[in-house]
Amino acid sequence: MKTSPVTAADLRGSVLAVPPMPRHADGTINPDGNRRLLDHLRAGKVTTFMYGGNANFYNLGVGELGRVLETLAPLLSANDWLIPSVGADYGKAAEQIALLRERAFPTAMVLPLRFPANPAGVARGLGKLAQRYGRPVIAYVKDEGYIDNADLAALVKEGSVCAVKYAIVRPDPRKDAVLADLVDRMGPDLLISGIGERPVIDHFRGFGLRAFTSGSTCVAPALSNRIREALHAGDDATAKATREFFMPLEDARDATSPIRILHAAVDLAGIAATGPIGEFLSAIDDEELLDRLRPIAMDLFARNQAVLPRKQLVAAQ
Repeated sequence: MKTSPVTAADLRGSVLAVPPMPRHADGTINPDGNRRLLDHLRAGKVTTFMYGGNANFYNLGVGELGRVLETLAPLLSANDWLIPSVGADYGKAAEQIALLRERAFPTAMVLPLRFPANPAGVARGLGKLAQRYGRPVIAYVKDEGYIDNADLAALVKEGSVCAVKYAIVRPDPRKDAVLADLVDRMGPDLLISGIGERPVIDHFRGFGLRAFTSGSTCVAPALSNRIREALHAGDDATAKATREFFMPLEDARDATSPIRILHAAVDLAGIAATGPIGEFLSAIDDEELLDRLRPIAMDLFARNQAVLPRKQLVAAQ
């Protein structure tokens, strides 16, 4: 498991998977389901696992976070990197950071609090969390006005923030004044395209980003990794053609719920039984919706398996 300080090379060395977290029927973490999902990701050369919204870390208490990490850590391989999340409110994040100080994770992502918060307060809170941690944190920018770009760039410069997950959705990702300004202030190396496959080509080509997160990679990691490799090689044609395979699932996620649809898709594709999602979120139980989602998930999974080398396919099974 990675324990060394975070570098730009770490961010771009793998798709940053944002996986769901399989649970037992009683809501406790399911080690076997999580092992199956991580094995599937590794078979597709995805080795960075950022546990946040899709795993419903928003609703983990301090003690539960500790139990979850104690279950996940033994499932990791030597080259894996697990990024836990804390928060979203400052008080819980501070207590979770205290728990993480006892562990070797090199960073944690701070989940964004939408209310009550203001930009100057968020900047001050991120700095204090990094100080309490004794290590830098990852900032998650999901909404315009969450934090001022100047303050965020200053936190990066002083070493309090080691990366920024940028996830503000735009009608046209090529037109994003906030992202352009942020790149001007801090450069692209520590910026992560944080909205999956849909905007990643525009973020790479238009703004110089070199790393991206994905939830749908949990269904098709080899294909998601193909996009990453193609973008780094300058092969936009391959990246665009491969991205199209993800659009039916991404459309379904955007239409209903990115978290709940992905949670169901991993199960419907036969990768791992995911069970309930956790408090304040419910798994999809609409049979008509599940019937529409099943062929989408199974088709994406089948396309992924078709491109795996045989030895990796056998290992994944």
